[in-house]
Amino acid sequence: MEKLNKTMTKAVDRPVTVVQFGEGNFLRAFVDYMIDLANEKGLFNGSVVLVKPIEFGTLDRYKAQDCQYTVQLRGRVNGKEYVETRQITSVKDIVSPFDDYEEYISLAKLDTVRFVVSNTTEAGIVFNEKDQFEEKLNISFPAKLTQFLLTRYEHFNGAMDKGLVMLPVELIDDNGIELKRCVKKYITLWNLSEGFEKWVDEACIFTSTLVDRIVTGYPFDEVEEIWKTLGYRDEILVTAEPFALWVIESEKDISKEFPVDKALEGKEGMGVIFTDNQKPYKQRKVRILNGAHTSFVLASWLKGNDVVNQSMKDDVMREFMMKTIHEEVIPTLTLPEKDLKEFADAVVDRFNNPFIKHALLAISLNSVSKWKARCMPSFLGYIEKFGKLPEHLTFSIAALMAFYTGNEIREGVLIGHRDGQEYPIKDDADVLEFFKKNSGKETSEFVQAVLSNTSFYGQDLTQIEGLSEKVTEYLDMIRTKGMEAALVHFFG
Repeated sequence: MEKLNKTMTKAVDRPVTVVQFGEGNFLRAFVDYMIDLANEKGLFNGSVVLVKPIEFGTLDRYKAQDCQYTVQLRGRVNGKEYVETRQITSVKDIVSPFDDYEEYISLAKLDTVRFVVSNTTEAGIVFNEKDQFEEKLNISFPAKLTQFLLTRYEHFNGAMDKGLVMLPVELIDDNGIELKRCVKKYITLWNLSEGFEKWVDEACIFTSTLVDRIVTGYPFDEVEEIWKTLGYRDEILVTAEPFALWVIESEKDISKEFPVDKALEGKEGMGVIFTDNQKPYKQRKVRILNGAHTSFVLASWLKGNDVVNQSMKDDVMREFMMKTIHEEVIPTLTLPEKDLKEFADAVVDRFNNPFIKHALLAISLNSVSKWKARCMPSFLGYIEKFGKLPEHLTFSIAALMAFYTGNEIREGVLIGHRDGQEYPIKDDADVLEFFKKNSGKETSEFVQAVLSNTSFYGQDLTQIEGLSEKVTEYLDMIRTKGMEAALVHFFG
């Protein structure tokens, strides 16, 4: 069976407009997929060159396929199963600074380049004062970017129309702001010219972005079957869910020169939002998507479920999650109700995706800090708005305490028990020590210890009227009758 290549895809030769630091699954199934759609629809006319950000690994698989690959989206959209298979032709080439630095840095001198995309992991956007200007390889990504921008600045004699637009997708808050801060610090550290700093400030645009798509990557267990269906071999094939959201925050409007939002028109569950404030969208994602996960997964695990889509087939857990989102989370958010409900519907489709086996125990990692970040704002916002406790979010506290019950720490994890079988509880060492010490106590004493722990929540939650009593009532029922009986008793 022949490998996918440019002859098969009939790729159009387009100018290089995007330099992308990162060749991983996420960027190829998210950014490059969108650019490919924009090219096809005649909204954009550009190709991507991938830059290998680390020395480890080879480019052989990419080169062997002329950087052509397949994206297969699999999941549910509007309650129905959805599968889309697309050959991506937007990637023109891949280069490695470690193998050919001159080939890499020559990209900065291309007149057509306008955008820099990056995904160098959360640890990638950092400033390291030990990075030396003379170093070309073993330096941080912001240092590499500073050198890349300087090369462009000098090559075009500081022309203001040759600035670049940075589109980082690293999962840190205000990623563009942080990336620019690092670049500016390198300009100072390396004593670069005032003219260059002015060019970075005025000619370049650093956007901050929020991205959301579950990319499941290379389907090792199914790939031979998929190849048979496709009729060709693809060793860099990537699978993902249909849902996609890209929120791009920028002081200057770039939507006309990067019209990926229009490329996704007609694609249900996929969208790009250009805005000058991404925070409401991040709040929506954290509180609805992540908050739903954190509020129900521990109860669902103790009820006997193992993965998310199994939980969604459990009528009790599904109803618990739906009421948490619609009755207790959405009322505390600021975006239009229609937008929030549409996002919530998409979340339900994503949780029901039969192609993704998202383990509840994997989601349970660091649930104490996750509850504070994801659920507590909705919990407190509900109390402030309605003057009473949100029942489902309150129950999630009791479920967390039931899940974090154990008296033995072994190999760095607290040992819990479900139906006589052990399970690992993973969190920071001091958190696990706290629960080892307190979870065996009488229920009300245990509840008091948890809710009053300001290191968990940043405040003493026992001061909230009626909370200690309600959590105690919930936890007592879980301990004596079991999770399923408690859910049915309190929530029908």
